[in-house]
Amino acid sequence: MKTGIADVALTIAAGLLAAGPARAVAAQDPAAADPAATYRQECGACHAPFAPRLLPPASWNALMASLPRHFGTDASVEPAIQKRLAEWLSSHGAAGRARPEGDRITQSPWFRHEHSEVPAGVWSRPSVKSPSNCGACHSGADSGVFDEHDVRIPR
Repeated sequence: MKTGIADVALTIAAGLLAAGPARAVAAQDPAAADPAATYRQECGACHAPFAPRLLPPASWNALMASLPRHFGTDASVEPAIQKRLAEWLSSHGAAGRARPEGDRITQSPWFRHEHSEVPAGVWSRPSVKSPSNCGACHSGADSGVFDEHDVRIPR
């Protein structure tokens, strides 16, 4: 039995409809997909997808506007996805928090306060590498959980 282009298109369309209208829309327009999932996919491909509440909206807006120069890397995404992610990050950012130097989480006053008792040498351990490697000590970092009772500083 020969399968024509029309048959393939109908099979794909039926599959998308069976998966639900939201999935069909997301397949047609990636910017319409769940922004949290898109954020984890796009940003999490290179680094931990930091919880939006770790930066104020102004920082997220600046970071999303400068993706071609994202900390020395071109992290560009499609304009529609960039716009959707910027809106989502900004709306979930830490309202009222001061914008840290260089829009770096690790430069924020609250980060410095929360980590003030961590000896400087910890950050350079091969098991930690840098202050931005939250998952090295916070096992729930990927889920946005930073309970200090669950902190385990590796040797």
